[in-house]
Amino acid sequence: MSDKVIKAIVCPGCGELSKAEIHTSINPARDKTIRKRVLDGELFDFRCPSCGYTAKLNYPLLYNDMKNRFMVYLIPKIDRFQLCDNELENKYSNLRNINKRIVPTFNAFKEKLFIFESGLDDMAVELTKLAISQTVSKKLGNIEVNEGYLSMYDRETNTMGFTYFTGKDKEPYVQTARLEIYGKSKGIIDKFAYKDKKLKGFIKIDREWAENVLYRYKHFRHMEKVRKLNED
Repeated sequence: MSDKVIKAIVCPGCGELSKAEIHTSINPARDKTIRKRVLDGELFDFRCPSCGYTAKLNYPLLYNDMKNRFMVYLIPKIDRFQLCDNELENKYSNLRNINKRIVPTFNAFKEKLFIFESGLDDMAVELTKLAISQTVSKKLGNIEVNEGYLSMYDRETNTMGFTYFTGKDKEPYVQTARLEIYGKSKGIIDKFAYKDKKLKGFIKIDREWAENVLYRYKHFRHMEKVRKLNED
């Protein structure tokens, strides 16, 4: 089952007015086919009945996975850290121990699903991704590395992998790492992002957030060194 609405769409190809079925909220536990349709992008497909023009619709979608205890809200181009939506919060106020996230892009949306379905902490994943991106940048001659996604996780081989997009041409570069780095990141998160973990609303956990946590960690270590020097 999912929540749907019918929206009027003006075709960019021929200008004719038609209607499209828009999913506002989906629950993969109730509809076994919906997850594949989301990840394939099929759920966002539009085809004009008049001229056959096809396009991808860009609209907010709430993915509600009760089996894996997470909710991811895709809101295109959202730039807020926390979503303040009283109606939405009241609707799910009886739920406990649910990871609730907002994401601005479809790629980030898919990554969050992969992270939570794998049983990982997305906060620790973001910090690990940031740390490894800095290693990748140095390895490639200090090339710009901004965008990246978790693309592999294997507990048996004790590895996880990230696909980064590097340089002006955004060339893909895959870098694997031992899970010990993720474990260290999780330790940092537990100590320096405990307030974020207690937030009840939908929050955005991304590179900018990870950079802030890393700053807190480095500042703490610096102050510890200063304190020890003063004690000697």
